[in-house]
Amino acid sequence: MDAVGDNSPKVMWKPDRSRPTKMDRLRKSINEKYGVNLETYQQFHRWSCDHYAAFWEEVWKFTGVISSHPYKQVVDSSKNISEVPEWFQGARLNYAENLLRYNDDRVAIYAAGEGRSEVTRRTYKELRRSVGLYASAMKKMGVKSGDRVVGYIPNCVEAVEAMLAAASIGAIWSSTSPDFGVVGVLERFCQIRPKLIFSVNAVNYNGRMHNHLEKLQQVVRGLPDLEKVIIIPFVAEAQCDLSHIPNGCLLEDFLNDGKEDGEVPALEFEQVPFNHPLFIMYSSGTTGAPKCMVHSAGGTLLKHLEEHCIQSDMTRDDIMLYYTTAGWMMWNWMVSVLAVGAAIVLYDGSPLVPHPNVLWDLVDQIGITVLGTGAKWLAVLEEKDVKPGQTHKLTSLKMILSTGSPLKPQSYDYVYRDIKSDLLLGSITGGTDIIACFMGQNWTVPVYRGEIQSLLLGCNMVSWTEDGKQVYDNSGELVCLTPFPSMPVYFWNDTDNLKYKKAYFDKFPGVWAHGDFCSINSHTGGVVMLGRSDGTLNPNGVRFGSAEIYNIVEAFKEIQDSVCVAQRSRDMTDERVVLFLKMAPGSEFNKEVVGSIKTSIRMYLSARHVPSMILPIDDIPYTISGKKVEIAVKRAISGLDVPQRGALANPNSIDLYYDVPELHNF
Repeated sequence: MDAVGDNSPKVMWKPDRSRPTKMDRLRKSINEKYGVNLETYQQFHRWSCDHYAAFWEEVWKFTGVISSHPYKQVVDSSKNISEVPEWFQGARLNYAENLLRYNDDRVAIYAAGEGRSEVTRRTYKELRRSVGLYASAMKKMGVKSGDRVVGYIPNCVEAVEAMLAAASIGAIWSSTSPDFGVVGVLERFCQIRPKLIFSVNAVNYNGRMHNHLEKLQQVVRGLPDLEKVIIIPFVAEAQCDLSHIPNGCLLEDFLNDGKEDGEVPALEFEQVPFNHPLFIMYSSGTTGAPKCMVHSAGGTLLKHLEEHCIQSDMTRDDIMLYYTTAGWMMWNWMVSVLAVGAAIVLYDGSPLVPHPNVLWDLVDQIGITVLGTGAKWLAVLEEKDVKPGQTHKLTSLKMILSTGSPLKPQSYDYVYRDIKSDLLLGSITGGTDIIACFMGQNWTVPVYRGEIQSLLLGCNMVSWTEDGKQVYDNSGELVCLTPFPSMPVYFWNDTDNLKYKKAYFDKFPGVWAHGDFCSINSHTGGVVMLGRSDGTLNPNGVRFGSAEIYNIVEAFKEIQDSVCVAQRSRDMTDERVVLFLKMAPGSEFNKEVVGSIKTSIRMYLSARHVPSMILPIDDIPYTISGKKVEIAVKRAISGLDVPQRGALANPNSIDLYYDVPELHNF
């Protein structure tokens, strides 16, 4: 559907209608089987939501899910989403078996990183053999179905092998990255009491080697249930002294224990129910102990297959690099690409060191077809005037995916002007809560400037006003009306599902409230994300999301970054909007800048959107996965403690927001 009207966004890319996609094939198959006539994506999406049980059954068949027992029922459609109905009851399967369905000499994993001169490779056959060795070693030390195996680990081949081995046994995997502090790791792992942990001796980041053993030692001492600590000599030149690591063991010695008469035992796959726990993911934990979200083997697999096969149209010829850490859900999402038979690229280190073209070099060297990143990285490249389209071939690259924060409209201009004009730029969003996406990439509809292309199939998403009325072309609360397979099955240690219900179903009974503000375009079907609804701004009764402000403010070259929050008056009767600006190097905070920003906000939004206070700040807090932490700033300017700083990439930045003189006397 093309945009209409003067306010419609600019078309940046159009699909090639002569090239049939997997989505087209699935749609035509459904038309024939169910006697319907779904011609447009909007019609297909509506059908997939109205008939969600039939839709997910067709996805199961279309993507070739491997199972040892058939399902008796797809889902009980009489239950609403808040009742968390069970999917594919009776089926028995294994996530790792589905990811390792191929056993050939095609490359499954490319691995590269800062401080490493070569790209290493693992074929599917080699990967399957390695996973078998890990699994055998785990079984010999007593790991069984339901046990927790964790990684305090970088984005490396060993992380994938350990995760798949745990999954093959029916154990539960959870991971954090080495940039997490000791407190942040313990806040997460102490709750789930792991039996086995994988970690490394050191990592390279931002031009420096960072020894990891001291942090690991403190983490291990805080986890009394650990029976073994496996150390990977990830940085060859770094020391690997295990004398202070209780139950420490080098990876090589651990794997040797898994051999039988010097041979690698055949890999076996424990068959588990669809809802069997696979991953434990964590909320950001900026206002309290992180919530432990348990994601199922079947739900994770099926939702990821839909997104990789159908939304992304991936085949065995594709190669995906998603710039992520092993502590972000995008790592789990990327690894599931193996179920398609495509290859993944694991990169660990800074994407800007020794130069900002590191990832573009890999695109050309390896032949990457899908590059995933965060919106912030694209903005930084534009600031640095990096123009990969002029310096690199990028012949293989057909899609760039972006998440972590809303993709600014000017970043669309940058990608199509300075990177490549004929690729699909997919802004995607969902979250750790669903270990997947609600909306994102789509090869059958156009890309419009500043908009996420579409709601994803099977995701019955709408935007609601405060009183539960559907709204288009205006800000509203993002909600989901019907169940989907990758909902968390429960929260760890959550008696009677009380935390679960409070997290998603408190705002609108029987309806999933995702915690985001958005606007859905009635003409294009595209979506603009407007920030977290727990950081909603509400001056003078006008509710809006912070991203509306960022889209304007951060277009100024003088502004490097910003954070916009609401401040409540001391008597709690009033609220005002405060905008903090981090100035770009060489730029000065002054009355002229403030005046220009106010004028632009008034012109493009309204007078009511103009912040009451605009102040300079030296740093903006972010989570380790790259999300701006507005709620922590909001607590700090109110004088409240921000207890869970371990979730932040730059925890000391919070101190800047306490006792700001200009904010007194309100």
